[in-house]
Amino acid sequence: MDLPPLSFHASLEELWDEEDEPEEIETLLKVIPPAYHQYLDVLSKVKAEKLPPHLPCDHHIELEGLLPPAYISDNVEKGFIRPCSSSTGAPVLFVKKKDGGLPFCVDYHKLNAFTRKNRYPVPPMNQLLTVFNGSTIFSKIDLCGAYNLLRIKEGDEHLTVFRTKYGFYEYLVMPFGLTNAPASFQNLVNHIFSHFFNTFVVVYLHDMMVFSSYEEEHVKHVASLLQILSDNNLFSKASKCVFHASSVEYLGYVVSSDGLKMNSSKVQQILNGPQQKNIKALQSFLNKNIHHKEFGLLKPLEIPSGPWNSLSMDFITQLPL
Repeated sequence: MDLPPLSFHASLEELWDEEDEPEEIETLLKVIPPAYHQYLDVLSKVKAEKLPPHLPCDHHIELEGLLPPAYISDNVEKGFIRPCSSSTGAPVLFVKKKDGGLPFCVDYHKLNAFTRKNRYPVPPMNQLLTVFNGSTIFSKIDLCGAYNLLRIKEGDEHLTVFRTKYGFYEYLVMPFGLTNAPASFQNLVNHIFSHFFNTFVVVYLHDMMVFSSYEEEHVKHVASLLQILSDNNLFSKASKCVFHASSVEYLGYVVSSDGLKMNSSKVQQILNGPQQKNIKALQSFLNKNIHHKEFGLLKPLEIPSGPWNSLSMDFITQLPL
């Protein structure tokens, strides 16, 4: 693939429409390395909030059987949702985030129960984290809006209906909460970035990491990735991007030239977590943390060689179910 020139030749008028806010352009020019200024449109929040085009991989909801004001107004204006008429609709709820925010969510569990499951594989995190050996410089790109970058397949919009006190609405873009949303999105990124996988980029849903051995090579790699995003009308959130770092957090781990380390907050969370009081809770804890064993946090215990009435065996056999 021919790489685009790395110097900034296009004018801002060519990169932005008239309605785009000049304040955003000024901010991006300050935080984005000059080598990537020709890709500012990829990092534009304004452009990301526009209805994407239909694609062959639009999210399709295949059924096996029968079947808040600011958010509403903002997304109607963007074209992401539209008013509709319906005899039923999924309820709306708000889930508190760590930062105290209350994101708008739709409870699709009833729709999901009747949706034929898409078994398209999402790559295991532990496999993605093994490709960074020998790399010394990293950039992290986070796709803006993620699932909203995909359209709902024409004819399936009515299945996404949700109800509010302001009326019924349906999605034109893929919302969070649909059972096959991760599979549809991974299918999209796999199709777009397949030529780059495990060479200088890894992609886990909306989280992308570019890794290289030296800076000149890295600039070309990042430029290639941004060009692909631009060619496919995909956008990244500039505030969550990290460029040309020697160490960066990715999927809960710290990646650097020294290798892979666990995030210190995750280590403390495990070490200071509650004591598991029954077998079910213990199994759940182990399943969630089994991939941490390579960091020495989980080690198999020796099987006791003494009689069954030893303290170790008493503990195991008497642990409540």
